[in-house]
Amino acid sequence: MTIFSETPVQDICFDLSGISHQPISSELGLKLLLHPHVSRCYLPRLSGGSLKVISLHLAVLAVIQGITEFLPVSSSGHLVLVPLLTGWKDQGILIDVAVHVGSLGAVLIYFWRDIWAMLAGLGRLVRGRRSPSAALVGHVIIATLPLVIAGIALEHYGIDAPRTLELIGWTTLIGGLFLYLADSIGMTVRRIEHMTIGASLLIGISQIFAILPGMSRSGVTMTAARICGYERPEAARFSMLLSIPAILGAGLLKGRVLFDGSHPELTTDAFVAAGLAFITALISIAIMMAWLRRASFTPFVIYRLLLGAALLALAYQA
Repeated sequence: MTIFSETPVQDICFDLSGISHQPISSELGLKLLLHPHVSRCYLPRLSGGSLKVISLHLAVLAVIQGITEFLPVSSSGHLVLVPLLTGWKDQGILIDVAVHVGSLGAVLIYFWRDIWAMLAGLGRLVRGRRSPSAALVGHVIIATLPLVIAGIALEHYGIDAPRTLELIGWTTLIGGLFLYLADSIGMTVRRIEHMTIGASLLIGISQIFAILPGMSRSGVTMTAARICGYERPEAARFSMLLSIPAILGAGLLKGRVLFDGSHPELTTDAFVAAGLAFITALISIAIMMAWLRRASFTPFVIYRLLLGAALLALAYQA
């Protein structure tokens, strides 16, 4: 069997159904990783009787998304950095959306009690009975409206934020500084049950800044919530509840392309990426919430400052 040729490896699918009882050696795997024509490396995936391949590129994107989506460090900024720093082809907006939708599943699982309570609260509201859960639904809607309006306006006028290394460096750095200031001066006396219309509107307006790659949607919403005096775990909790309509809207807007029969490989890649993002996001959420119950946002601030400084140095050196 010829392994290497002038054909890029990402366009090759190995059909080893006739010799599936023979394992692929680690030596062959290492050669695949190091071969100069491999711009995307691969992990095995079984499909029927054939051994196909999943790109390591795709796996890296999904894991980065899962880890960073709900941390205040910007998942979109990190996803943009992958092609900029590795030379890999930009995965495009559809794969970005797919991994976001996968991470959405993690939020639905981790916060299922909040979501169930909100749905029950809506049911009681329909019957004319108010409740804190129904009020929380209202605050999520209020906080979502500014982002929806901004998104529609940008889509209408064809405006798209530049995905440059320099911009990501500055937004990462500036966002980290604002998070530190908000976490330092903000009181820790409020819970989600104390949410007001003014606070939810301020947090919603802050989401608009997350349109800039590197600014971080979770970062700006947690920053705004800390400015309003909400406890750290509560700020993270409301931020992640806000992610549900934000991610769902983007997924519905772009997701129809994944299901039109003209892109079968893209559809498969999107499902695989979503699954990997789901697993890593669930772990990431659990670790972050446990940390914020007893500590501050300082580690995330330090990471953003170091990353932002490094990116700016790299951008201006070029």
